[in-house]
Amino acid sequence: MPGSFSAPMTHLLSAIAREIEALPERMIFGRVTAVQGMLVEVGGIDRHLSIGARATVISRTRTRLRCEVVGFRGGKALMLPFGALDDVGLGCRVVVDTGASATVSPADGWLGRVVDALGEPVDGKGVLPQGSAPRPIRGTPPPAHARGRVGPRLDLGVRVMNTFTTCCRGQRMGIFAGSGVGKSSLMSMLARFAEADVFVIGLIGERGREVQEFIEDDLGAAGLARSVLVVATSDESPLMRRQAAYTTMAVAEHFRDRGLHVLCMMDSITRFAMAQREIGLSAGEPPTTKGYPPTVFAELPKLLERAGPGLADTDGTAPQGDITGLFTVLVEGDDHNEPIADAVRGILDGHIVLERGIAERGRYPAINVLRSVSRTMPGCNSEWETAVIAQARQYLATFEDMAEMIRLGAYRKGSDPAVDAAIRYQPMIESFMSQRKSDRAGLADGNRKLAEILDMRVDQAAAA
Repeated sequence: MPGSFSAPMTHLLSAIAREIEALPERMIFGRVTAVQGMLVEVGGIDRHLSIGARATVISRTRTRLRCEVVGFRGGKALMLPFGALDDVGLGCRVVVDTGASATVSPADGWLGRVVDALGEPVDGKGVLPQGSAPRPIRGTPPPAHARGRVGPRLDLGVRVMNTFTTCCRGQRMGIFAGSGVGKSSLMSMLARFAEADVFVIGLIGERGREVQEFIEDDLGAAGLARSVLVVATSDESPLMRRQAAYTTMAVAEHFRDRGLHVLCMMDSITRFAMAQREIGLSAGEPPTTKGYPPTVFAELPKLLERAGPGLADTDGTAPQGDITGLFTVLVEGDDHNEPIADAVRGILDGHIVLERGIAERGRYPAINVLRSVSRTMPGCNSEWETAVIAQARQYLATFEDMAEMIRLGAYRKGSDPAVDAAIRYQPMIESFMSQRKSDRAGLADGNRKLAEILDMRVDQAAAA
């Protein structure tokens, strides 16, 4: 062999040798025995699989389709695909992915990127850097006895939330709303204005056209630079939609473990639950309340509990990093007591209720403060701030109780001093709670402005 070819040939042989060494010692495969709806039944490999294991179906056109095991029945493995079942039929080969597991490898270089549920880039910006160690997408929260407590108050940039439902670092809040009430607009305000080191945003089952609008119009270049977006649109398989929620939490946990304050926003938990419902029913689970199988209500706390304070410092107080969670819940038919809303409300540390009637009269954000609760209040506020908020709530509650009589003209001014005061202050409080989508409202000014509206002594704030 001429000497001029010896070096290239050596490199080629070395590359071939590395590829051979990387081949698995054996390949385990079975065959498709049935396809029903989204469910693929596979025979011959049930003893080599477990729940959550991955396998690849090779279709008749030689395309490879990744699947996940969701159950077993009659000695057969039941799998759901991550993509479409086009060209998959009886007898297609199914190869067990012996070395594959449900993991992602987030890195700091993911900031400014958009990824799918599998952690693959979908923004056309090239290959994603990978972290040093894979992280399971189904992570577990820190042990309860080792977690820190919630931190100081968090400036969300939205006046009505900062004032009436003050949120702390490491708290988990739900945003409950029907369709078309302004949930996405409120999320965009929080994404731009809230204070955090890193934003991790999961768009679960989102409309495809809204993803780019959210990135360009709501986040902008500056917001995207400090964010990681995990996207699974509504046309993707239920496995992809469910995994997008798990991947969102795994990415947030990566930055939390680096000691950073992470604001994790997920839109929406309802679509995660719907994806889990499709998976459970396909696997043969019995439907319960409104068709949701039991696994839905088992998976919700496993997902939501992953947000919150991280491990406490050695003195047992401040967490080394934390995840503040803001999760939207799309209530069906404006019924805030439907099963998913009721289950999520019992898990989280507070809830924000958006009401259609408020949106219809043109006040945004359409938050009903009388139905909204932050479980860290009033502990995170001073006595003066608590008094201001309590007074405003009292006026709003009094006005709501008498609203019908006032509109009908049945109430006479002077009949009740409390009602007279409510009628006087209610329009000013409504104006205070209104905020344009492009405006930011700081945490420090909210209570002062509210006190000025209510004619309360603002100079008490200095001593509070």
